[in-house]
Amino acid sequence: MVFECSRVYVFLHSNTQTPKHLNTRSLVSNRVLLAVALLLLWPLAGCSSLVQSLQNQECALHAARPFDVVEIDLDRHEVRLFWKQPDGQSFLTLDRVRAWVTGQGDSLIAATNAGIYEPGYVPTGLFIEDGDVKHPLNLDDGAGNFYLKPNGVFLLTDTGARIVESSRFESVTEPIRYATQSGPLLVSGGVIHPGFTPGSPNCRLRSGIGVSTEGTIYLVISNGALNFDDFATFFKEQLNCPDALYLDGTISSLDAPSLGRFEGSKERYAGILGVLLKR
Repeated sequence: MVFECSRVYVFLHSNTQTPKHLNTRSLVSNRVLLAVALLLLWPLAGCSSLVQSLQNQECALHAARPFDVVEIDLDRHEVRLFWKQPDGQSFLTLDRVRAWVTGQGDSLIAATNAGIYEPGYVPTGLFIEDGDVKHPLNLDDGAGNFYLKPNGVFLLTDTGARIVESSRFESVTEPIRYATQSGPLLVSGGVIHPGFTPGSPNCRLRSGIGVSTEGTIYLVISNGALNFDDFATFFKEQLNCPDALYLDGTISSLDAPSLGRFEGSKERYAGILGVLLKR
């Protein structure tokens, strides 16, 4: 039996051999307990949130290249969000977005998943595409990273990019071209999320987006696993971002050929963020 959640599989009965030193009965029992836990938690959290809670890793980053960073200058670049194609079919993968953008005569320099989503590849929170609200703001309480409040919204208007705390989104008066809601907020107003614990062993691959004091946008993905506090600190201290938003964890991908990253079909997502060269 295989439980599928956002292309991550929990094998309750596998064909691999059990090492002799392990107790087979105990191993099967643990799998059954894990299956029960998944079924109980399923109604309480989004698909990717549930997977994340089960996937802590050793806290270690690549020594020479701990992060890959895409720097976005809105004078030279354009940021767009993608969920569904004009025919109503979801893009799902980064390479499909690349193919569509190329077909429109544009050049895509980077793409990444644009936040946490639900089963069926539906955004968990707000999603605005080309001025059209495709999915509403979500201020509910719940389990999982999205609901580790405060969470936030990354948005683009004609005057630039910003990240706002979700409950303050309605105070934005400018017309919004693109927006995606995710959580938690890593940094808000120069302050790291109060729920993060320095030295926490809860480490995973992480991706996020930040806006610097100069208005530069940074897309970041870790090469290895780290905790929330260290990830937030990188945005605040190394990238000079007073505001930064977590996008997702273990299932995250970054397709950025200039950085030697080619991950177009690695995973499936709801929202996808693309960085294009301005014409």
